[in-house]
Amino acid sequence: MEGEELCDWVEIKRHITSSIECAAAVAGLEGVHCGRPRILDGNRMDAATLTYDTLRFEYEDFPETKEPVWILGKKYSVLTEKEEILLDVTSRLWFTYRKNFPAIGGTGPTSDTGWGCMLRCGQMIFAQALICRHLGRDWRWAKGKKQSENYYNVLNAFIDKKDSYYSIHQIAQMGVGEGKSIGQWYGPNTVAQVLKKLAAFDTWSSLAVHIAMDNTVVMEEIRRLCRLGYLCSGASAFPATESLSNGYPDGAECTNKLLLWKPLVLLIPLRLGLTDINEAYIETLKHCFMMPQSLGVIGGKPNSAHYFIGYVGEELIYLDPHTTQPAVEPMGICHIPDESFHCQHPPCRMNIAELDPSIAVGFFCNKEEDFNDWCQQIKKMSLIKGALPMFELVEHQPSHFSSPDVLNLTPDSSDADRLERFFDSEDEDFEILSL
Repeated sequence: MEGEELCDWVEIKRHITSSIECAAAVAGLEGVHCGRPRILDGNRMDAATLTYDTLRFEYEDFPETKEPVWILGKKYSVLTEKEEILLDVTSRLWFTYRKNFPAIGGTGPTSDTGWGCMLRCGQMIFAQALICRHLGRDWRWAKGKKQSENYYNVLNAFIDKKDSYYSIHQIAQMGVGEGKSIGQWYGPNTVAQVLKKLAAFDTWSSLAVHIAMDNTVVMEEIRRLCRLGYLCSGASAFPATESLSNGYPDGAECTNKLLLWKPLVLLIPLRLGLTDINEAYIETLKHCFMMPQSLGVIGGKPNSAHYFIGYVGEELIYLDPHTTQPAVEPMGICHIPDESFHCQHPPCRMNIAELDPSIAVGFFCNKEEDFNDWCQQIKKMSLIKGALPMFELVEHQPSHFSSPDVLNLTPDSSDADRLERFFDSEDEDFEILSL
């Protein structure tokens, strides 16, 4: 179809360089700006798995506004700091659908197109935690520049192969224990639970992962979890050879020392309305992106999950996983073709009122002082006029609470089903594509 725009409605072959980085799949939806790209012909498309052969795009930049831009706790001005904004966004690890990776479980799918979007969003929010842990929030990526060994160690943990800690293979197979079949869509709560389980094997990062349920964060529980002084020693966790193991090459080891505070990844699954977000939560949600501890937000329905990293005005800024790229095979230790893991164009934007109410909010507290500061900021948020707090912060566990470890629940238990139905949108109007 020479000179015309060709769209395959089942699985779009991707021929347009890396400029489809913000999935054009949502470009035709009202209220959504795929921060580049925007389709010119006005065709409305399925918001899940479209990729494009010969489409014509006009790239939409950030609006010229005096409103501040907030990206994961950093404040910017579009008028004077546009390059800094784009560099910050580009430096986040961007995980999308991939194809032609080793079969999950040996005989399972070799692509996650159509079902893995929330898993990819879970990878992105957790990768941001690892970046903060090992590289720092101010670390920046540059195209073609040799990065530190720690950067490649982090990236290796998410490569699409069975022995990477947080690979699509590990998440999908661990999800079976949460009652999810391989190829089934996850909600934000389910992916948070799976990531918590996987983090227990990541001795290099040694994270304390806490999932706050029932819209309540119990400070006592978190301090007990993180104050367990522990010996950080990864010497036995990695092979003596230079092969990769569990996502990390030889040498990615902890130094032997006693730590008094285990770095905290706090994930809070929330339901901010029945079918649409309650407007009373919008201001408090915005304030979460202002906190230096922010890891962002994951959320969405089947075929429509996103990783939200900030906002400007009334628009959320997000990275979209709905682009299918070839799987990447590392060429050796610290030699990973990494350009496809960074969105090198302005990110997508959508009106905050269009956000699905089923989300999970993430925070990272490297030190106890960070957690104490976070608690103070949450308390101040309750003073925002006309806004409702998204969750409650309490010192001690309320007497009516059940055991905080929801992972002890069996997947078919009534409590587990109740939590999943409440925190994860399962809209029957959406259908997962067959593999």
